[in-house]
Amino acid sequence: MPSSAFQWLSLVGMIWLQAINGTNTNFPAYSSQLKQLLSISQVQLNSLAFASDAGKLFGFFSGMASSYLPLWLVLMIGSTLGLIGYGVQYLFISNQISSLSYWHVFLLAVLAGNSICWINTVCYVVTIRTFSSDRQVAVGLTTSYQGLSAKIYTNIVGAISGQKTARTFLLLNSILPVIVSLIAAPLVRGIGVTSPKYINVGFVVMFVITIGTGIYAVISSLQFVTSKISPLHNLIVILVTLLLPLIVPISLKMKELVESWQTKRERLRVFHFTAEESTNEERTENEVKEGEDSREIQEVGIREEIGVKLMVRRIDFWLYFFVYLFGATLGLVFLNNLGQIAESRGCSATLSLVSLSSSFGFFGRLMPALMDYFCRGRYTISRPASMAAMMAPTAGAFFLLLNKAHIALYTSTAIIGVCTGAITSISVSTTTELFGTKNFSVNHNVVVANIPIGSFLFGYMAALVYHKEGHEQHGKCMGMACYRITFVVWGSLCFFGTFLALILHARTRKFYSLKL
Repeated sequence: MPSSAFQWLSLVGMIWLQAINGTNTNFPAYSSQLKQLLSISQVQLNSLAFASDAGKLFGFFSGMASSYLPLWLVLMIGSTLGLIGYGVQYLFISNQISSLSYWHVFLLAVLAGNSICWINTVCYVVTIRTFSSDRQVAVGLTTSYQGLSAKIYTNIVGAISGQKTARTFLLLNSILPVIVSLIAAPLVRGIGVTSPKYINVGFVVMFVITIGTGIYAVISSLQFVTSKISPLHNLIVILVTLLLPLIVPISLKMKELVESWQTKRERLRVFHFTAEESTNEERTENEVKEGEDSREIQEVGIREEIGVKLMVRRIDFWLYFFVYLFGATLGLVFLNNLGQIAESRGCSATLSLVSLSSSFGFFGRLMPALMDYFCRGRYTISRPASMAAMMAPTAGAFFLLLNKAHIALYTSTAIIGVCTGAITSISVSTTTELFGTKNFSVNHNVVVANIPIGSFLFGYMAALVYHKEGHEQHGKCMGMACYRITFVVWGSLCFFGTFLALILHARTRKFYSLKL
């Protein structure tokens, strides 16, 4: 049996990878500089935001690669794509390359966006294989840290950079994933299910550390607190919290060493009795393992195992697709446009808003895992119903943005960050439950292909409205009118998505009632 310590160490590696894999959330931090340097309109700038998401259209390549290539190689391919995509943009924005056209930057953004899919695929596959019976808990725990990415990058930039924040963000986006991937590469392999006696204590400790990290991230993102805490202090605390999960595998390894020493000592005293007892235990364990495969689908709560061709013919898939499109994708489009939204409302604290959305997104991604772990068997609701519960507040937040007060902007950003993060986390388990784990890496990348589609449709509409309202100001729009129509449309679509989620819940209610 694999070492339990190594299994938890593998989970820690996935946490680190997810913590630095949200590079696309940094776009608002350097979008204005790109706009100025390329002398482009808001519509063209929105197309660059779409380009980053468009990389997900080719995410299925990472899914197929994970079926044929070693996972460590898939991970390194992803980080290398990011190194090229963001690295060349960094050279351009720092004036070390002057010959890039708008379309060159567009293609680089596509490449950089695709790199995220490769790292995500590795994290999902390793986590699901290692904790198959607790995959929602483990996946929610690891993906929550991707919601912390913008916070981490912002703190690093604040600690090491002066006024050249845009180029620093791009430099970090290119090299940090490569560095962490090299560290985590030996840990990226599925190694079976953790021994049940270590599951509970391991997850409880992880949750305590993660919740503490999230609370600090949220508090340190508040504007009146940010002014009192130095960026370097913020960075040190965040880095320490990322190292704290190592407590679990280190403690388990120490426990295993102590137990091994005690076992050897006992065997020296009563060798024959211990050997006979060990043989009986091994026989019992093997008998259990032989019966596991035949009951795997029922135990882990999978509806059925199907491939992409059959999946896209199902009504449930299209309901699920549009629920994600009108929920998490709309939230991501809002966050991509957060820089221009804040600027149009006269709010200069763009980095503070990016950090705030990242921190609340962290808790949003963690929330489903907490609910699944502490409430299972008592108050658990189906995944589609959970999505509906998250989409309704998101719709309300879009309408709240019609209020011009800065507090409305901060409140809405926090709500959208929480709900978008929660839906993103829930979707991983929804895909496995509805369509199985065998083809998950390809199936889920097909599902999230709605992100670039929504990014283009919703973002392009917002850019057109922005351009129309700011025409007399040479394309720069100031005032509430810049996004008023956009917020109304987005809020209405989100309410419609809530209705679709309820339909999906009704269609899958029988399956979830048996599962729960």
